[in-house]
Amino acid sequence: MQGEIRIRDLCLHLGKGEQRFQALDHLNIQIPPGEFVCLLGPSGCGKSTLLGALAGHLSYSSGDLLVDNEIVHQPHPDRGLVFQHHTLFPWKSIIENIAFGLKMKGIPVKERLEKAKQMIDLVGLTGFEKKFPAELSGGMQQRVEIARVLINEPKVLLMDEPFGALDAQTRVHMQQLLLDIWQNIKTTVLFITHDIDEALYLSDRVLIMSHRPGRIIDEISLNFPRPRDIEIVTTPEFVELKKYCMQALKHDDLSNLKRLNPLGLPKKAVREG
Repeated sequence: MQGEIRIRDLCLHLGKGEQRFQALDHLNIQIPPGEFVCLLGPSGCGKSTLLGALAGHLSYSSGDLLVDNEIVHQPHPDRGLVFQHHTLFPWKSIIENIAFGLKMKGIPVKERLEKAKQMIDLVGLTGFEKKFPAELSGGMQQRVEIARVLINEPKVLLMDEPFGALDAQTRVHMQQLLLDIWQNIKTTVLFITHDIDEALYLSDRVLIMSHRPGRIIDEISLNFPRPRDIEIVTTPEFVELKKYCMQALKHDDLSNLKRLNPLGLPKKAVREG
């Protein structure tokens, strides 16, 4: 499998002159191929900045940022990025939007349309091939966005609050859809969210970031069985984990935080760097 992410002592600054500030502070993260990791942290802590660096859109000041032992220094289809708001072309049909990446690679029309149809089936939009983005609901637009990224067969899927603008019911449907897709393709996922329930429900591991400059202050390994049912959010174990995350997000220093261990949380709360 491919899609290993290694981040070592990553520092990143933004802005120029007197406005320059440190966004990320000696960040260390290792994600094995196929793992689903959620990133939690307060607003402005550098979560989206980290995704921008991984996508190849932002330059970092020092440290190492590698995917499959290759240094990340520019965008690449192997690292697919999904935002909160879709970036679909409004003048193109759904199937044309999804096939666009293959068109840029020079793939023949018949082949790229056939693969686009497969992606449409995968995200549950069969019958909407000829529709335009404005004719779809927000959740359906995000399905198209995900399909457009997945058609390039990325090793790593970077998701920046992709369901944040959706209503609660649609959000749950999209979470389940994403898990179903991930179970099939097993690409590595780094998923940003402010929603603790979402992070605990989706991921294998939750990483918690400090206030700016961002660093990893804690990680929680989850062993809820897969495939998962939304009913797990009502279990005592889930509720305890949620309480812990809520406390962790309020404090950068976790040394005095009550430790919880209902699902094998790491005994050491603070993971420096």
